[in-house]
Amino acid sequence: MYNVLAIMRGTTVDGPGFRTSIYLAGCAHRCEGCHNPASWDKNGGSSMSLDEIMEIVRDEDFDVTLSGGDPLFNPESTARLVEALKNDGRNVWIYTGYNWEEILSDRSLLNAVEKADVLVDGPFLLHLKDADLLFRGSSNQRLILIQESLTSGNAVLFPRS
Repeated sequence: MYNVLAIMRGTTVDGPGFRTSIYLAGCAHRCEGCHNPASWDKNGGSSMSLDEIMEIVRDEDFDVTLSGGDPLFNPESTARLVEALKNDGRNVWIYTGYNWEEILSDRSLLNAVEKADVLVDGPFLLHLKDADLLFRGSSNQRLILIQESLTSGNAVLFPRS
C-alpha cells in the first residue's frame, strides 16, 4: 500500500509535457521553505494499492512524476511503483531530497531509481530558491538523466537544465 497525498492529472510543472504527478507521503529532509510540509508525515494522505494507482495512470495516459514528500522515504515501495510504470511504457521522473551521490552509495535508494528516466536531486534550499529554474525550486538541484548517468559513471544532466 502507498500513502498518496495527491495525484495531479495533466500537470505541466513536474517535467516535460502533460504528466500525472503522484505525491507520496513521508519525508525526513524537512527543508526550510518546503512548499508542502504536510507531506512530511509518513501516515498522511490516503492509502492506495499499486493497482489503484496504475488504474489512474492508465486512465490519464500521461508520463509520470513521483514527488512528495520524498518518494525515496520508502524506497522499496517506490522501486515497485517505478517498475510497474516502466512496464506500462511510462517515462518516469522522481523528485528527491537525496543527491545523486548519496543514492549511488545506498543500494536501496539506487534500486528505487535505477529504472526511472530522470531524477531531480537534492534538498530544496531556500537561500538558493529561483522561480526561473526549469522543473526545480533551488539552484543546487539537478535534473539527472538516470540511465545515461549509470552508464557513464558520472551525473549526466537533462539537456535543458
